[in-house]
Amino acid sequence: MKVVHVIEALGGGVYTYFNDLSAYFGDNEVKRHIETTIIYSGNRKEINRDKIKSEFSSNINLLEINMLRNFSPLQDLKSVIQLTKELKKINPDVIHLHSSKAGVLGRVAYFFLFKKKKLYYSPHGYSFLRTDASKSIRKLYWLIEKYTQTLFGGVTIACGDTEFEIAKKIGNSKLVRNGVDIDTIRQSFSENKNDKLTIGILGRITYQKNPDLFNKIALHFPDYNFVWIGDGELNYLLTAPNIRITGWFFDSESTLKELNIIDIYLQTSLWEGLPIAVLEAMVLEKPVIATNVIGNKDIVIHNETGFLFNDISELEPYFQILSNAINRDIFAKKAFERCSNLFDKNKNFKELSALYQS
Repeated sequence: MKVVHVIEALGGGVYTYFNDLSAYFGDNEVKRHIETTIIYSGNRKEINRDKIKSEFSSNINLLEINMLRNFSPLQDLKSVIQLTKELKKINPDVIHLHSSKAGVLGRVAYFFLFKKKKLYYSPHGYSFLRTDASKSIRKLYWLIEKYTQTLFGGVTIACGDTEFEIAKKIGNSKLVRNGVDIDTIRQSFSENKNDKLTIGILGRITYQKNPDLFNKIALHFPDYNFVWIGDGELNYLLTAPNIRITGWFFDSESTLKELNIIDIYLQTSLWEGLPIAVLEAMVLEKPVIATNVIGNKDIVIHNETGFLFNDISELEPYFQILSNAINRDIFAKKAFERCSNLFDKNKNFKELSALYQS
């Protein structure tokens, strides 16, 4: 069976997802049944083409074509033509589209194949849930999602439970949760003690991750240390003297070691699909305090694996509870247990493989 994945937004958590996907489907035993090709765009700032080729499994096929994130009629047409050409050449049994832009371009290309294939689409966080767009733009995004599925068909594969509930209202849908490589991440786990309670986040410093809120929280709790693991264009918003910005690391091992040092993971994002970094933190036995939004609330069980909040005013008792090492350990163990049960990439990619072959 030939399976082709198409992705424009190969960055952040989606990069980790595809790195893990390439490792699973590049395994010799899996490859005997499924031949995998990943078609991606190299236009995102965070993409390092050489890194992709060196980090992804050599047992999967990588193919780069030009796709733009923003609407561009001429370039989008060129992308569809090139995508159609490559799909005809590969002649796959399954086409799996990832994120909004590839979802649209890929469905149009699928139409021009004039051959029936199994077609799947994973939003990885619906674009109409973004809060950096106006109400009218979000409505447009919803209409695009609704009518591309109505016109071109296919099955939506949601990455989280709330996304699945939304997807069912749009069309035919299945649930295959995001997962992480638990065994590899656990190699970076070790017990650590900080002189001060240390609270951190991992990711690009972008509007979605809400660095302004992270900064306000740090200012509100000057007795704690805060760490932003990563960097980004909005790093100038992190002005609190108790925040340390690590910058980017060149390998995942260094990133995970830095993540292991923190005591609490703080997710301040405005919207999510199903955040990979939160799962990684849970594997490293970090209780999570997260904004009460889609994605975050699909992972964190309030008052069990961490806490969900809507406003800074709610945080003080949560930090007080987790400043106690014994309490923190209870939450941390439950976080790891939940991640192992629901968000193991090997279990979840096995579900995906079974779906392709059904």
